[in-house]
Amino acid sequence: MFFNLDSLQMRYEPYPIGLAQPLMDQGTYDQLVASFPSKELFLHMPKFGNKYVLSEKFNPKNYHDYVGAQPTWREFHRWVKGDSFIPGVLEALQKRYIDLGLDGKPLRGLRRLRRLFPGNRKDIPLNARFEFSMLSAAGGFLLPHTDNANKIITLVISMARPGEWNEAIGGGTDVLRPKDNRHAFNYLNEQAQFQDFERLDSYAFRPNQAVLFIKTYNSWHSVSPITGNDPDILRRTLTINIEKPKWAS
Repeated sequence: MFFNLDSLQMRYEPYPIGLAQPLMDQGTYDQLVASFPSKELFLHMPKFGNKYVLSEKFNPKNYHDYVGAQPTWREFHRWVKGDSFIPGVLEALQKRYIDLGLDGKPLRGLRRLRRLFPGNRKDIPLNARFEFSMLSAAGGFLLPHTDNANKIITLVISMARPGEWNEAIGGGTDVLRPKDNRHAFNYLNEQAQFQDFERLDSYAFRPNQAVLFIKTYNSWHSVSPITGNDPDILRRTLTINIEKPKWAS
């Protein structure tokens, strides 16, 4: 396994979110950071806060070509897509009193059967995927949001060398609570504005860690505008999503 979640510490309000640090063996982590894709492979998405993304969905050819050509990332991709990753994350959460009623075992070809014979939620097949993403240190941000409805668990993994990122300019993952209760229910992931939220906590952007949270109707989170001056300095992250199929939502 690439990850060790023994250090995972959760908070439970306003939704389950926690931090695992260190997440990986330092040698493995260093290899992944050193081979993080270069900026020219990414799709620039300014409407999401001067964000750059490389994933199965955004620039998929560049994504698959790069992952397939890099031995460490190829093995990491195989592990995330394999039979042990999702059950391992679910087990770590169960030990911390978060039981989602799922076992994460691959149940291929079950879509039609589940529509005809709905039953135990443990039978819902889950998928894991990861994306490379970056925010510019010169004003990059992510607006408050709760994530898409088909997502169940998200892990945001910092990709930075020791001393590479100045925490004074921001870049942390913020835990939010709406000032107006009319914003409290947001299961379908409408974006909102920073001024409409109170920041309850922030997980600083630090090497070799994962911020892990559960998608809920109120799992509001963001990255506040980063206050650096150099646009070539980038907040690099690896985001892993554990999802259920849309037909099971």
